[in-house]
Amino acid sequence: MPISWFLALRFLREGRMQSVLIVAGVSVGVAVMVFLSALIDGLQTSLVAQTLGTQAHVVVRPPDEVARPLRRPEAGVAVAARVEQTAQRARSIVGWQQVVTALAAMPGVTEVSPVVTGPAVALRGNATRAVVLYGVDPERFGRIYPVRQRMVAGRFDPTSTSCVIGRELAVDLGVAVGDRVRLAAVGGVGDVYLVAGVFDLGNREVNRRWVVVSTRAAQTMLDLVGGVSSVDLRVRDLFAADAVAADVTARTGLVADSWMKTNAQLLVALRSQASSSQMIQFFVILAVAMGIASVLVVSVVQKGKEIGILRAMGTARSTVLRVFLLQGALVGLVGSVLGTALGAGLGAAFAASARNADGSPTFPITVSLALVARSAGVAFLTGVLAAALPARRAARLDPAVAIRNG
Repeated sequence: MPISWFLALRFLREGRMQSVLIVAGVSVGVAVMVFLSALIDGLQTSLVAQTLGTQAHVVVRPPDEVARPLRRPEAGVAVAARVEQTAQRARSIVGWQQVVTALAAMPGVTEVSPVVTGPAVALRGNATRAVVLYGVDPERFGRIYPVRQRMVAGRFDPTSTSCVIGRELAVDLGVAVGDRVRLAAVGGVGDVYLVAGVFDLGNREVNRRWVVVSTRAAQTMLDLVGGVSSVDLRVRDLFAADAVAADVTARTGLVADSWMKTNAQLLVALRSQASSSQMIQFFVILAVAMGIASVLVVSVVQKGKEIGILRAMGTARSTVLRVFLLQGALVGLVGSVLGTALGAGLGAAFAASARNADGSPTFPITVSLALVARSAGVAFLTGVLAAALPARRAARLDPAVAIRNG
């Protein structure tokens, strides 16, 4: 065994209580980092999943209609003093089949679903409710929205004669699976549909407003025969949705709104949580570094005579330097191993104790391998850096002075 390793282990054994206390401090610090990071990640995952359960990552639609002022060709002066905002009507994306094909081939896009959507009215007996009609391809729509997994009754099978509605709307209309409800567009075009299923997407307003039918049925009802009003996209990286939306607009000239744009306040909250987590982790690392450094400084003082004797016997300064650097590295390594295990255990215990009414975890805490490796690496590096100053002090001790003072 090299002399530096032998001396480092011996010094740690001789100061058992100090070694145990500093390893415990490092372990607690790493456990806090692992648990806090896993908790914040789980909270963000839960919030984003709840938000995106009722919306696409990117929605592509035609640009808004804009009124153009009349001008006299000879003078170039506008006739109207004020240009009023044009009322927006339901319009189809021109050449939407080609657009869907092009969007599906774009990098970063994983799923594409053309949608026909617009306002409608649901009627059942004396009950009348304003709803949002969705005409979809069930297979494509189900790969973007988790409707199939959120069915509370019946099945997700919207056709030209059947519809799927939200749980609150079913209660408002007093209908169940197998009953019939009349759907009519604002213009009066409508028909009677069989309720094939009832869903619960975890959003009361969505459950009260959404009615899903087949694409062709919605096209007929909303007077968009052969067209679609928007295309919903699912992207591989959630937080790259803005970049994908900008790319879609540049390629197609259509308006593309990402979930990051429509949920700006949520994004600010997520970033604030991440900043708070990083700040707490910084102070935890600082406390760990100060603890390791202080213990090793005391060790240098206590072992001053031994260090002086070693230097007098010809031990190189670099060897003395390595002794204390190895102590810091060993403390950081052992503390990181124990701390990651403790943090993972705390995360599992918290996830088991915080449950929703359906038994699922409130926060899906997952201690990933990347998180463990990052925390362990930070602890190890902190141990080495914290030991640098005491190690340098020990290496620079004058042998005669150290023996006399010791």
